[in-house]
Amino acid sequence: MIGLALFVVSIIANSDDLKRASLVIFAGIALIAIPTYVTGNAAQSRIADLPEVSQTLIETHEGLAFLALVLIELTGAVSWVALWKHRRTRRVQPATAGLILLLALVTMGVSARTANIGGEIRHSEIQSAVQPTSPVGALGRTVGNYVRDTPWSWIACETLHFIGLSLLLGVIGMVDLRMVGMMKGVSFAALDRLLPWGMLGLGLNVATGMLFFAAAPGQYTANPAFYWKLVFLLIAGANTLYFSFDATWTLRPDDEAPGLSKAVASAALFFWAGVMFWGAMLPFIGNAF
Repeated sequence: MIGLALFVVSIIANSDDLKRASLVIFAGIALIAIPTYVTGNAAQSRIADLPEVSQTLIETHEGLAFLALVLIELTGAVSWVALWKHRRTRRVQPATAGLILLLALVTMGVSARTANIGGEIRHSEIQSAVQPTSPVGALGRTVGNYVRDTPWSWIACETLHFIGLSLLLGVIGMVDLRMVGMMKGVSFAALDRLLPWGMLGLGLNVATGMLFFAAAPGQYTANPAFYWKLVFLLIAGANTLYFSFDATWTLRPDDEAPGLSKAVASAALFFWAGVMFWGAMLPFIGNAF
């Protein structure tokens, strides 16, 4: 709501600085939405067997939450693209701003409906006489069951997941290594042009990762390695978002990056390595796979 309100004000005031700030909020919310969705499934496993809890409400809430997650991630992705273009052109294109505003409004509406139904699950005093439904039904469960029960879909998602990981770490790794002082002959402007490929890799990872989670949430919610992977992913994602503001991209080949940029890049290498480590530990810690 804060990001949407700030974005509307930025459009009315025609302020690129406010637009930039709201785009950062949208991108940040896209990161935070991932563990938020996960906690919903963890809570469901705790209350699903309580007699006063309606399974219909749970399934309706779960379906809307899955749709809201998709919309939030899409809004965050378009916002990041707008931030990347803004650094190059110093403005947000009107068509891009209009698309983000539309996505944000739709996302806000779906998220509000999701939250309202979620509140009714444990509070019978606010439940209506007729239990609410939604056009998407139990979307999250339907998609998850399809991924789990269709032999080729899980394999296809695994393939896309590793392709995305290669894109992400290949691009982000080169950027971070250049920041810390390696590959000095490569200009930051050349690496900047590769960033959309890295973000495409991140998008593939997030999309396929959440499909895995929807297909078998039980093997993740009880696994400590999964939560550590989320922690490292959030910090690494926020770390990467920092470079949307960094002035290092204007440096020429053989120039040294500032000390702060080197420190942030070093931390990024550590946290992305942590994401890979905890992902690899999923089969060995807890009950995944």
